[in-house]
Amino acid sequence: MPYEEIDLNGIKTYNAAQRASKVTTSLEGKPPKAGLTMRQFLDNLPAILKADEFKAVAQCMVKAKRLGKPVIAMLGGHVIKTGCSPILADLAANGFITHFASNGSAAVHDTELARIGHTSEDVGAHLEDGSFGMAADTAALINGAAKRAAAGREGFGEAVGAMLVEEKAPHVARALLARCFQLKIPYTLHVALGTDIVHQHPTADGAAIGTASLRDFRILAATVSKLGQGGVVLNLGSAVVMPEVFLKALAVARNLNPGVTDFTTANFDMLQHYRPAVNVVQRPVLKGGRGYAITGHHEIMIPLLAAAVYEYNQQV
Repeated sequence: MPYEEIDLNGIKTYNAAQRASKVTTSLEGKPPKAGLTMRQFLDNLPAILKADEFKAVAQCMVKAKRLGKPVIAMLGGHVIKTGCSPILADLAANGFITHFASNGSAAVHDTELARIGHTSEDVGAHLEDGSFGMAADTAALINGAAKRAAAGREGFGEAVGAMLVEEKAPHVARALLARCFQLKIPYTLHVALGTDIVHQHPTADGAAIGTASLRDFRILAATVSKLGQGGVVLNLGSAVVMPEVFLKALAVARNLNPGVTDFTTANFDMLQHYRPAVNVVQRPVLKGGRGYAITGHHEIMIPLLAAAVYEYNQQV
């Protein structure tokens, strides 16, 4: 027997012309042409979804500089490995990033690029014979910086940057750690013991690493405490460590000053993960502000963000 079919003759309809809609022709993008300026490229993007959000993040960074508010860039190691260190350093030199915070791997890669001009070993091949991560010169500098910071008043990241400058590393001009030291802005290192190749070495001192990294946590929390009413936090490629560290720094800041609200957060990564989504994009701005999630490869998105920042700054 045939199954019963619903009768559509009684459906109530309307004209689309009278309906409210989310997308209009005025929001559509414009076709690109050869020789476009960056401003024309940005203006020609569709005024929809992530294109609009991307432009909003750049504009918030420009506004934060104008207001004298912090712009914190939190990094994972892949950001350095994809060649973005000079671009980020240039943003800092021009006042658009005022604090860098990273996990330990970013410092490892930045240090190796500064000293020897290359980084990122073949993990699979070197793991087979136990040589993975056994670069003694890299470990000596970073572990030495931890001991130097713990014994004095420097931050961990500050000590790494200072040592790279002091030894006149051949490629120091493109090193983010060194440029931050020269610019006198914080680069804080937030290390989970056992996660970095330098922890495999006899030069590693857990007490010194812990003391130095804890000091950097307090330095980061001090910057976070100034974010309210216009600051910006960028999470660039850290899926776990920096989102967790940032959430705790924000808790400390708000414990001492409940007014740390109304700032902008943005997570830039190749994939959107749980911790950045909740600890960067969502939870911190529940009391005010806006969080953004932008997906894309660092070697494309970070240069585009920098270009957009410089372009929008011309309007100010």
